[in-house]
Amino acid sequence: MPGLTLGDAIPNLEVESTHGVIRLHDYIDTWTLLFSHPADFTPVCTTELGKLAAYAPEFSKRGVKLLGLSCGDVLSHVEWIKDIEAYTPGCKVTYPVIADPKRLVLHQLNMVDPDEKDPSGNNVPSRALHVVGPDKKIKMSFLYPASTGRNIDEVIRVLDSLQRAAKHNIATPVNWKPGDPVVISPNVSNDEAEKMFPQGYKIVDLPSGKEYMRLTNLD
Repeated sequence: MPGLTLGDAIPNLEVESTHGVIRLHDYIDTWTLLFSHPADFTPVCTTELGKLAAYAPEFSKRGVKLLGLSCGDVLSHVEWIKDIEAYTPGCKVTYPVIADPKRLVLHQLNMVDPDEKDPSGNNVPSRALHVVGPDKKIKMSFLYPASTGRNIDEVIRVLDSLQRAAKHNIATPVNWKPGDPVVISPNVSNDEAEKMFPQGYKIVDLPSGKEYMRLTNLD
């Protein structure tokens, strides 16, 4: 789909939400999850918003804000939140949910499902999630069809990877999780690596003889 992608800045839209009028660049002053849902009062979306609310302490520890979007109006969102909190006991939806009944915002944020339509024949939001950095730029995007719910544990894992990569000159290998070794970026020389990673690092002996696989521990 055309539109926003990795490295693009989120447009500074002014939107209606359950927390009143929000200007996106004012709200996104730290790491932020911006996520869309196909519709209010739908089953998969109800489970997702509740689980995101239940994970609030984990997001807070990482300095991450949440911002949802659905095509209902504010009053619809407020009523729907009652169902969300009832379905996921103990959760409180304290983050704002953008109202987009005219489907203007979702197009500007590249969150349109090309296949799913509502009873009126209008395209609905995809199950999209942008991880936006403090610089207002998209660092990662998940894009799921309406039929598939997201894995919030994976969202947390990706946030941990992105935040470490932003702080250190590293990347995280396949299936990485906090506590596992990370790889030192190829643009860091061995001399630089010794200064940047005083805890030391290991060069993996590979058949090519090339010393590009360098592992270190941050945690």
